Amino acid sequence: MFGRTTGMARHRADDLGDGDKTASSSPTTGLIAALRANAWPDRPRSRVFAVFVLLAYLPMLARVFGEATGRVGSDFLAFWGAGRLVLRGTPWRAYDLVAEHAAQMASHTGQMVAYVNPPPYLFLTAPLGFLSYPSAWLAWAAAGWVVWFLVCRQLLPKDPLVVLAFPGAYLAASHAQNGFVTGALLVGGVLALARSEMLAGALFGALVIKPHLALLVPLWLLAGRRWRALGAGAASALMLCGLSLAVFGPGTWAAWPDSFRVSEVLMAQTGGEFFLRMATPYAALRVLAGPGLVPMVGQAAITLACAGLLWRVTRRRGADAGTGALMLATTAIASPYLFSYDFPFLIQPVAWVLTDARMRGWRPFEKIALVLLWFAPLATRAAALPLHLNLMPVAGAALVAVVASRLGGPSDQSTING
Repeated sequence: MFGRTTGMARHRADDLGDGDKTASSSPTTGLIAALRANAWPDRPRSRVFAVFVLLAYLPMLARVFGEATGRVGSDFLAFWGAGRLVLRGTPWRAYDLVAEHAAQMASHTGQMVAYVNPPPYLFLTAPLGFLSYPSAWLAWAAAGWVVWFLVCRQLLPKDPLVVLAFPGAYLAASHAQNGFVTGALLVGGVLALARSEMLAGALFGALVIKPHLALLVPLWLLAGRRWRALGAGAASALMLCGLSLAVFGPGTWAAWPDSFRVSEVLMAQTGGEFFLRMATPYAALRVLAGPGLVPMVGQAAITLACAGLLWRVTRRRGADAGTGALMLATTAIASPYLFSYDFPFLIQPVAWVLTDARMRGWRPFEKIALVLLWFAPLATRAAALPLHLNLMPVAGAALVAVVASRLGGPSDQSTING
């Protein structure tokens, strides 16, 4: 999906040994050789492919919207109900399950979703209360996609369709969740760091609305000795918390811990689809091994390994776009509580690998691997329930490996330019 490959005829002949004669006698061998030589997809095909993907999203989103505004409901009910309670002058009641249920009944879906986000997030949900539930759903999903795209298109300015069609974005839109907001903050922070540490820190600090997504951000900045960004991040987080305290009152902060019980109940489940919908190593291990020490120890080991890798590489290279890609890739498997709709931020490590490969050359099979990783958030989510298997952590680990291998040094002799 990702750029032209020069010298392809030479590489294909070298790979096949007998040239076109072998290719014609063995189509499979020819296909493997083409994939090894990164012959597919080139940039024009990738753009056409992205258009087809975007067109495929339209009926899918129409169906999801019908379900979200019908009897199935949507996670977005929590945000919309909280917004209505804020406009009534009772923001603390967003954490009251009875009050939140009553507010959501105006959606006529018959469903209820608990609101669990920290009080600063109420600044984003409040405007939603002015709109009807269907209008708010559409406005939230569309505005989020636009904001995220405007930030992330800077990653691939010549290939905006590849960014726009990223399957992680579709998942955020289909759930009308906050993945666009957090994705824009994470990617925006990484992009801004080269120009302004203060701006980068301010964006990272705003992740106080969903702090577990910023799990590795302080470590990355610390390892890169970005002191001003660290200070700005702390100031931004404290300012948002203080502002929410002043606007929504101390009662709202006092009520927030009540929502923790909802998360405790969800995490205590022993069956059902919850851990297939989660996208973390902990969730994958819960499906395979059940509750107990195995998922917790496994997740802890992976988180520590990710932190160690990020620290070592960033201390050597500094906090730049490459180690920023590693930070975001490791976040996908280091945080114990993530869902597929949280993954719009993964466009940055995918785009960084693509950009680096175009500059320094592709390694064998790397282009097709990157295409698969681009698809991974949606593909693994679609396969989880039918297969009863959570494969997103495997894809996340593969992305970490690809990024880390490119940060290890200059291209080696196995590189195929393209």
